[in-house]
Amino acid sequence: MTRGITIALDGMGGDHGPATVIGGAEVASIRHPEVRFLIFGDEAQIRPLLEKHPRVASVSEIVHTDVAVAMMDKPSQALRRGRKTSSMWLAIDAVKDGKAQVVVSAGNTGALMAMAKVILRTMPNVERPALAAIWPTARGESVVLDLGATIGPDAAQLVQFAVMGEAFARVIFNLERPLVGLLNIGEEEVKGTEQVKDAAQMLRAAKLPMHFHGFVEGDDIAKGTVDVVVTDGYTGNIALKTAEGTVRLVLEYLRAAISRSLMARIGYFFARSAFQALAKKLDPRASNGAVFLGLNGLVVKSHGGTDPTGFAAAIDVAVDVASADLISKIIADLSLLNGFGTGATGHNENTNTPESEAVLS
Repeated sequence: MTRGITIALDGMGGDHGPATVIGGAEVASIRHPEVRFLIFGDEAQIRPLLEKHPRVASVSEIVHTDVAVAMMDKPSQALRRGRKTSSMWLAIDAVKDGKAQVVVSAGNTGALMAMAKVILRTMPNVERPALAAIWPTARGESVVLDLGATIGPDAAQLVQFAVMGEAFARVIFNLERPLVGLLNIGEEEVKGTEQVKDAAQMLRAAKLPMHFHGFVEGDDIAKGTVDVVVTDGYTGNIALKTAEGTVRLVLEYLRAAISRSLMARIGYFFARSAFQALAKKLDPRASNGAVFLGLNGLVVKSHGGTDPTGFAAAIDVAVDVASADLISKIIADLSLLNGFGTGATGHNENTNTPESEAVLS
């Protein structure tokens, strides 16, 4: 499945730059020995790291640039300063030119979205892209989107998100007809914004390769009530950050409880395998790697503060979507909307600036 895949890496992206990128590529190359890497960035920083990781060095090529997008740059600033010369721009451009099948970056999310839209453009019948990630649940895993790429989508755009999400779920989870739900403040038909209620009506009428569950609430995300949870980027990003904070709080509570007394430490000694399994399940690094859906190219966003283990998980996601021909599946499903997935204007136009859309950091 991974034969012939080349991944473009933004070598300078993220809080820790090349150290995390090269370390993550080393971990990923063990799991995917046939994958090759194009690494874009400052060769003076990247080359010494590759010399310490001969496995990934043997399947990598460095493309030098001394321009990097800062994590705090606004998208408009990144476009002006890093256009056609930054590691982020060149990595995305490699996908457009066919030199790589997918790009992975831990860099500035707003800048990544802005550059990806300029270089790759959106698919036909997609007005705004969405950021989708795999979310651990009590039932297994679900796809949640949008997690921060687009603020304030209308009903038709939410329907487009649903189509892209179900195609992603079919690829990642090998499902024939994923169960899709719209995130709302209640399951009742009368609740929610007009956009959400209108999107629900559209999804019930459209003939798509999915089962539409209806509305789901916030606690349904963790329950795994549906395979795909659809929401706007503002709400989705808040849900993501709340979940990450809750996980950290639970783990802190556990660590404090274990160290509180001698009996607690003894109890941990006998139950440590269970605690380790829980910690592994809750580890956000295992779910790292969100995909920008709706573009004419594959872009995977890694969390900026992750470590090599987390970055390797983002590369795993990149391998999965590149192996499954995700873009053609999304385009095929969008063609089934029969008008339900186009906006009121009927054309693919977006008047919002990149800064107003991308909110995930």
